[in-house]
Amino acid sequence: MPRVLLIEDDPSVREGVELGLRRRGHEVRTAATGEAGLAALGEFRPDLLLLDLMLPGMNGVQVCRKVRETSQLPIIMLTARGDDFDVVVGLEAGADDYIVKPARTQVIEARIRAVLRRIEEPGGGRPGIEFHGELAVDRAGLTVAKNGERVALAPSELKLLLHLTAAPEQVFSRQQLLEHVWEHSFHGDARLVDACVRRLRNKIEDVPGDPRYIQTLRGFGYRFGPLQ
Repeated sequence: MPRVLLIEDDPSVREGVELGLRRRGHEVRTAATGEAGLAALGEFRPDLLLLDLMLPGMNGVQVCRKVRETSQLPIIMLTARGDDFDVVVGLEAGADDYIVKPARTQVIEARIRAVLRRIEEPGGGRPGIEFHGELAVDRAGLTVAKNGERVALAPSELKLLLHLTAAPEQVFSRQQLLEHVWEHSFHGDARLVDACVRRLRNKIEDVPGDPRYIQTLRGFGYRFGPLQ
């Protein structure tokens, strides 16, 4: 079972989430502050970070940015309000998903599994490495390189790119991407998609504001290519 590091300052929430995940077989380490959580990262080596957005001192957004400086560890943010502006800031900082508190353990468990689930071959079984302009996509190895240099992608960024490159020039709505990449059914939060696209463009595009690879079709969604 995945090892989870939980950074949450509210004792009741922290204890409740920890107990629920332990009952499901997870090894859990907790911290009440961002500083303590960062200190625990190297020692505990978790598979996923559950990170409260509103922490005393170093807040969740700052912790997320700090982690992303050196690691693509999957991060799910916990927030008390789903419409909080800071949710968008947290997604922009590199979080893969977020959960609105209070949340049942089964909901948290489902999100953890969705983020960590290995990507099934979405390209029709095509072997080897795919080349899209300057990008090399290795589906089997789950890696991406640009001009021969590996691009560090968070899980949601990698899943999104693999899904888009599996069907170049096909337009995907935000809801379709939420269902296939984040496994959010019904009407999920499109901010997850938009924030992930912006982060991905910053990593693979020469000019993020004038993208070659991931194109926006206003009123419809996103597509990969065509390349210029």
